[in-house]
Amino acid sequence: MEKETVVSILTHLWQALYLAVGMLWQVAWSLVLGFVLSGLIQAVVSKERMQRTLGREGPREIALATIYGAASSSCSYAAAAMSKTLFKKGAGFIPSLAFLFASTNLVVELGLILWLLIGWQFTAAEWIGGVVLVVIMSIAVKITYPRALVEAARHRVDEAHGHDHGDNTVEGANLWAKLRDPRTLLAVARNAAMDWSMLRQDLLLGFLIAGMLAAFVPGGVWQHLFLAHASAPVREIGDAAIGPLVAIVTFVCSIGNVPMAAVLWGSGVSFGGVLSFLYADLLVLPLLDIYRRYYGWKMAVYIGIVFYATMVLAALAMDAVFHGLHLVPAARALSMSPSALFRFNYTFWLNLAFGALALYLWWLDRSHPMEHGCHHHEHAD
Repeated sequence: MEKETVVSILTHLWQALYLAVGMLWQVAWSLVLGFVLSGLIQAVVSKERMQRTLGREGPREIALATIYGAASSSCSYAAAAMSKTLFKKGAGFIPSLAFLFASTNLVVELGLILWLLIGWQFTAAEWIGGVVLVVIMSIAVKITYPRALVEAARHRVDEAHGHDHGDNTVEGANLWAKLRDPRTLLAVARNAAMDWSMLRQDLLLGFLIAGMLAAFVPGGVWQHLFLAHASAPVREIGDAAIGPLVAIVTFVCSIGNVPMAAVLWGSGVSFGGVLSFLYADLLVLPLLDIYRRYYGWKMAVYIGIVFYATMVLAALAMDAVFHGLHLVPAARALSMSPSALFRFNYTFWLNLAFGALALYLWWLDRSHPMEHGCHHHEHAD
């Protein structure tokens, strides 16, 4: 191999790592804030109550499942495990899927990172789009309700012996009593630690993949892949259809998708294409295999088809709304300059403050050990 080639590869590797670390630095404080808020919500919201109130397939149960999902973990693997647990405990099939969508799209940390990396418009489209996803999915499943598959899936999960998601909920007469309980802070620390343990692999991998693709793949490649030079209607539909397919093969889910979304947006991919990519965190190949093991391969195929159609339609709907309201932001390429990624500004001080909070919560969790009872990838026997 020629010396120039080796130097070029090493230079690109350095740029990839530098950009990955830079993006992580930009959003570090928001990650801690998101984990803390998520941990607090999990500490004061009873999961048993969730499971007791979702037994039917009606609008009320779907709405409650959406709210409970927003109050739950943002890790796609943990969300899939909890969704299966709800289904196993008697929740309806549609509410179980609504919980799954909400727990990966309507979460604080995801919105904060989107806001910081590519703009508040994507945060709004993610949160509003999360509700749209639930509505479209619910209608699609209602129309095509696979009763035999649902019964077979429920029989399958009843016979399985998996490891359910751990629970660190504080008991109390009311919300104020729970917030005043000194055990709440420990529960927040434990929940945040569990969220981090489940998310860290995908999160770090997501930043690294984004850095590698930004450094090694020219922006023109993404433009051609996502039909950047096609007419507007063809591009909007094509990009929305392609986004989930790209997400499937990246193997990165949940928050880990955000850095890659920033790369796509900076490379000229359309608003709807980036949104469909973000919505498709529940379609990565490992998760599709988990659906197969939980519910059987026929139900996994059904879920995959319904999810894909839902994500494409939701992305097209949000693209149309935001274009109609003239709220689509101008694309901005990722800058690799030190002045753009590492500044002595509010990010520095926020990272310092929230870094200290993270260390305190880490110490609190480590000084009060317990069996977390949760795993990044849950296996059904």
